[in-house]
Amino acid sequence: MSYCEIAPGHPFHGPYHDREYGFPTRAESKLFERLVLEINQAGLSWATILRKRAAFRAAFADFEVDRVAAFDSGDVARLMADAGIIRNRLKIAAVIDNAGRIQELRRSHGSLSAWLDAYHPRSRTDWTKLFRQTFRFTGGEIVNEFLMSLGYLPGAHEANCPIYARIIRLDPPWATGPHGRQRA
Repeated sequence: MSYCEIAPGHPFHGPYHDREYGFPTRAESKLFERLVLEINQAGLSWATILRKRAAFRAAFADFEVDRVAAFDSGDVARLMADAGIIRNRLKIAAVIDNAGRIQELRRSHGSLSAWLDAYHPRSRTDWTKLFRQTFRFTGGEIVNEFLMSLGYLPGAHEANCPIYARIIRLDPPWATGPHGRQRA
C-alpha cells in the first residue's frame, strides 16, 4: 500500500501526509527540521520519528540552525542521555555539523533554500552526490525523502490523492522546473 493509502486517519502519519509531506517550504527551521528527522529515521520507521518529533524539537533548540551549530560536548552528552530522541552519536554529530554547513550555505548562497534552488533540477543520483559533498549522513534514501518531502522531487503523493491537487496549486519545484509539468 502507498503512503497516501495508509496515512489518512493515522494519528502521526495522517497530519504529516495531509499538511507537510510534499508541500514546498522555504523556512530554514523547517528545512533543517526535515533534514534532522530524515537523518534520524535512517534504519528506523517514520512512525517512530514522528512520535519523537516534539522531543527532537526540544532537544535541538526548535531546529534553530545557529543554536544547534553552537552545540558543544556538553550538549552532545545531554543529547546522548535524552531517551526522547534517537541516541546515536554519529547522527547527533551529523546534525550539529550540518547546522554549521547550513551557516556556510547562507554565506555562499544567502540561504539553504537558495542553495537548493541554485542546483534544481537534478536527478536523484546527482542530488545525492551533491548532498554527500555538502552534508554528513546523507545517503540516497535520506536525500530522496528530504527532497521529495519538500517538493524538489516528485513522488510524495499519488496523482489520485486529494493532497496531490493541493500541492500542485503551490507550484512545487518538481512540477514547474524543466523536467516537471510545464505551466501554460
